[in-house]
Amino acid sequence: MTVLTAPYGTWESPIDAATAASRDGRPEFARIVGDELWWTAPRPAEGGRRALMRRHADGTEESVLPPPWNVRSRVIEYGGLPWAATDRAAGRGPLIVFVHFADQRMFAYEPDARGSRPRPLTPVSAVGDGLRWVDLQIHPDRGEVWCVLEEFTGQRPTDVRRVLAAVPLDGSAAEDRTRVRELTEDTNRFVTGPRLSPDGAHAAWIAWDHPRMPWDGTQVWIADVTDDGLSGARTLIGGPDESIAQIDWARDNTLLAATDRTGWWNIHRVDPATGEAVNLCPRQEEFAGPLWRIGLSWFAPLDDGLIAVLHGRGAHRLGILDAATGELTDVPGKWSEWDATLTASGTRVVGIAATATTDHEIVEVDIRTGRPRAVAAHHSDAVDPDHLPVPVERTFTGPDGREIQAQLYPPNNPGFTAPDGELPPYVIWAHGGPTSRAPLVLDLEIAYFTSRGIGIAEVNYGGSTGYGRAYRNRLREQWGVVDVEDCVAVAEALVAEGVADPARLAIRGGSAGGWTAAAALASGSTFACGAISYPVLDLTGWSEGGETHDFESQYLETLVGPIAKVPERYRDRSPVSHADRIRVPFLLLQGLDDVICPPVQCERFLAALAGRGVPHAYLTFEGEGHGFRRQETIARCLEAELSLYAQALGFVAPSTATLELTI
Repeated sequence: MTVLTAPYGTWESPIDAATAASRDGRPEFARIVGDELWWTAPRPAEGGRRALMRRHADGTEESVLPPPWNVRSRVIEYGGLPWAATDRAAGRGPLIVFVHFADQRMFAYEPDARGSRPRPLTPVSAVGDGLRWVDLQIHPDRGEVWCVLEEFTGQRPTDVRRVLAAVPLDGSAAEDRTRVRELTEDTNRFVTGPRLSPDGAHAAWIAWDHPRMPWDGTQVWIADVTDDGLSGARTLIGGPDESIAQIDWARDNTLLAATDRTGWWNIHRVDPATGEAVNLCPRQEEFAGPLWRIGLSWFAPLDDGLIAVLHGRGAHRLGILDAATGELTDVPGKWSEWDATLTASGTRVVGIAATATTDHEIVEVDIRTGRPRAVAAHHSDAVDPDHLPVPVERTFTGPDGREIQAQLYPPNNPGFTAPDGELPPYVIWAHGGPTSRAPLVLDLEIAYFTSRGIGIAEVNYGGSTGYGRAYRNRLREQWGVVDVEDCVAVAEALVAEGVADPARLAIRGGSAGGWTAAAALASGSTFACGAISYPVLDLTGWSEGGETHDFESQYLETLVGPIAKVPERYRDRSPVSHADRIRVPFLLLQGLDDVICPPVQCERFLAALAGRGVPHAYLTFEGEGHGFRRQETIARCLEAELSLYAQALGFVAPSTATLELTI
């Protein structure tokens, strides 16, 4: 192959925006149904819907429901486990229940019954944003689906209640809300679905209340199961400074809980009578993560006292934990990242995993052999793997000597090299959350840039998960400070090491990462431009003005501080208050249906910037919410972002339409 010499940013790449956008999303919520596997899969080219997929025992895969069926819940807006199934007698096939995104109704479906169509199980409410359902569990013996019900009681985002509920499978509640049985009072603001003990005697669930988020403090509730539902509900473990991320029952009817009472999410065995908890594998590693969606699972109990677990610092590995001895044996395999969707049946463990060079796929492990294999949603190379970046995990030093975790994706294209002495442009990526983490997985959006000669550095700034509670708590009352300092520190370290061009640094982020990107542009001169997607820009409006949803409406109490005590902090840290400090070009991307970070945040920011002569572009997208899902939207955003970098960082991006910047 002839290797051409060309400036960074100008390299020709086979990874176009449409290709990168077509691979957006990953399989989710895989479950074992008899001898089959079921899961939801992204469909960017079909309006961004989530398709319900089925892998038959013979290995064939099919999409069970055609468009426009969209299997996705909106509970707490981030959703969660949106479907469940039960395997029935031979010849009848499975019974499936699922939530349809458009109206949030729950439907039942018998895919193997001739002429079967989804039939509604729940009604539509005319109040506020209606009735929503998540974390579904079918109980055929009761003829019900037990789940979380989110019910709006008024027009404001915070006019909402959440309870555990039982929905009849016979469809009698499809037009009659009173037929839905409420299993609990609305004592807590947030709840997960109930988990029934193997003997059917008890149910347990996780709950928490404002202003805490689930990674701050949660409680485990337990109740007796009666013919009428639940009785005698009481708190078992937990509190304001203990986060229990997941619970499930061991086969011996003791409760398993992933709690961070040691400073790390470890698996504990909990006595359901006394609440006494024993750490089964004490390690300074995380065996769970932040509960952003209802129904996530980092561990799955097996027979004979074994537990399939995800664990590690940063990235999770799959292991098998012997609860009796505390021995933990990792499952071999190439996969370096596992999603929080573990499930098990018999000796089978199923999860969703990826590597830095292969996309997410569904992996099955038979613990009798210990050998994993990809069985569904198989990875296929969309582009020549030689054009993918080779990531490097790094630990940088930040202010006060603190550690900053990051991963670098240097420019890589086998057909090009840069002129001698030229340093590449680098873009700092700030992940969303901010209580989250950037996973080290194949991402064609990253490859879209690195294959053109633009380096990427993903920063897991202070506040990120995967590194213990102390690392996570660095962001308490420091949002807009620690996250910005850490991103700047990584950028400046790359310059000091001779890796990046100091004049060609950019920053990019979405949601909370959009906040960090905007705050960085408003607070310093490190970055020459920024790409900001569906951001928080005005803390006061987001908190007091009701400009977000209920789940995060008091998130800032810990991220920034109690607004009643430090109102000036909300004003002083907001990019909207410091639009006059921004001097460099930026791109603002916003979904018009976003209820988490609504367009009014961007509009207020642009109004504050008006007349200041800062080149910028503001692109909005009908039908998109918080996080873009449609292929055409994602492709348009990638092309616009590349054009911004070309104009601000001084190179000509080939085959890319010029983004019009206004002042």
